Amino acid sequence: MRNPARWNVVLMAVLGASPIMASAADQPAAGQPATPQAADQPVAPPATGQPAGSQPADEQVKPGPVGDQLVAPPPTDRQPRPLGAEEQVIEPRIDRRTVKVTHIPSNDFEFGVFSGTYATQNFGTDFVWGGRLGYHITEDFFAEAVYGQTHASDQQFRQILPGGIFPTSKQVLRYYTVNAGWNILPGEVFIWKNTAKVSALYLIAGLGSTELDSQRHLTVDAGTGVRVFLRNWVALQMDFRDHIFTLDVLGKQSTTQNLEFSGGVTFFF
Repeated sequence: MRNPARWNVVLMAVLGASPIMASAADQPAAGQPATPQAADQPVAPPATGQPAGSQPADEQVKPGPVGDQLVAPPPTDRQPRPLGAEEQVIEPRIDRRTVKVTHIPSNDFEFGVFSGTYATQNFGTDFVWGGRLGYHITEDFFAEAVYGQTHASDQQFRQILPGGIFPTSKQVLRYYTVNAGWNILPGEVFIWKNTAKVSALYLIAGLGSTELDSQRHLTVDAGTGVRVFLRNWVALQMDFRDHIFTLDVLGKQSTTQNLEFSGGVTFFF
């Protein structure tokens, strides 16, 4: 039978060497990095200072569990931005230019003068001049009274008939008309590329009287025109009108078409 005391001594020696071997196994070998701690092992926060790899102080850190304790967020000096204080992301780089808007004149009355040519059917073409007085009822409609004067000549008849038709070769022709106008196309006229003027294209028609060779004839006139405003109180005006009346030529009544083309200036007040 073996000695039991000797086996007790060997067993105690083996049990005493086990903790030494376990601590030696935990030490890293030379040239090898230390074994990282387990991810689920809680790490106690440092006593003072900010640990390396932590979040910046201005970022909000939510508290999280560390073991049985809660980690408070670090203090921050960042103040909340007031509402509406956001910075503009895109800044415009185009400079705004100043545009001068021409206003349509608010004056209701107008007075104008004109001149041009008047073609009297069967009695030649001559210079015409006259004046007009108008009133603008609305922005679209207006009324005017017109006076014009020209000459009619029977020179071509004198080559056939001795003494001609009129007492003299030229007779004064005068007309008076009252018209109504309609601005059908208000807009602008561009002069070069940087200047624009207010304009209006209109239709006009009316009734009146034409005096020729001491006789008066009922007259209907109709036409179109355009005015361009140079200022709020003055405008250039061009007109094309047809004066229609009945005339006795060589004992025969006939309806004549008498065309007038004129231009002038109009003042508003």
